[in-house]
Amino acid sequence: MKLKVLFFARLREELGTSSEVIDLPESAGTVSGLRAHLMRRGEAWQRLLAEGKNLKVAVNQDVAGAGAPLKAGDEVAFFPPVTGG
Repeated sequence: MKLKVLFFARLREELGTSSEVIDLPESAGTVSGLRAHLMRRGEAWQRLLAEGKNLKVAVNQDVAGAGAPLKAGDEVAFFPPVTGG
């Protein structure tokens, strides 16, 4: 299934991309599955997207948890939590 994946802030800077379209296997059809799929790309991906990292994820602009299902055409965004002062 094809998804559009967006990366914001530090993720965008360290991964060198702000967005991409990927073809995710149906078997990895959750937010957690997508993270695992992306982490297989190498060390930087593993470090930045590890499950213990404090990241927010949105699916189609709605905040989503690790078990949120994904379907073809979804837009998934990874971003650090926002802090204010």
